[in-house]
Amino acid sequence: MRLLDARRLGLACAVVAVTSGLVVAGCATQIPGTPTTDAAEVAAYQTEAAASSSAAAASRAAAAEAKAIGDNCTQFPTTTGAGVTAYNEFVSAHDSNAPDYADKREAAATTLDNAATKVESGVTAAAGALPAELAGKFTDYVMAARALSAETRKMTYSSPVGRLNEASRTINQARTSVQEACPGR
Repeated sequence: MRLLDARRLGLACAVVAVTSGLVVAGCATQIPGTPTTDAAEVAAYQTEAAASSSAAAASRAAAAEAKAIGDNCTQFPTTTGAGVTAYNEFVSAHDSNAPDYADKREAAATTLDNAATKVESGVTAAAGALPAELAGKFTDYVMAARALSAETRKMTYSSPVGRLNEASRTINQARTSVQEACPGR
């Protein structure tokens, strides 16, 4: 003899639940009226949403700036260092009337042009994320590198070196200015 039959107990519980639900649903009435909002709560929500949106935009801008600075400042010493090395090799060849003078002159000019192009590409890729002052310093370097490249290409054994030396001073100042402006460099 069984005291409880699980199937019958389950069926009885289901019937009770359905009946209770129908009774509760049948007793419900719709409340008439028009829904309204609390103007103060809406204004507070809008202010909070705008502040949150502004904070998110500022955070994205700060992250983009940090990345642009890091990308450009990290590659700058290596990129421009190659130009310095090639230029110094050219000057040594010029000073010693070396037989590979013309090759060193062209290598220096090409390396300076390549450095200028790479630095300029980095600034362009940053698409305004670099602080304006730092972007200006990078641009000054680019112009100085191209000017030194042009003066280098003009050189012969008998050329006066005044304009070349001035262009060299200008690029050194521009390079130092960028390095000083880059954080932690």
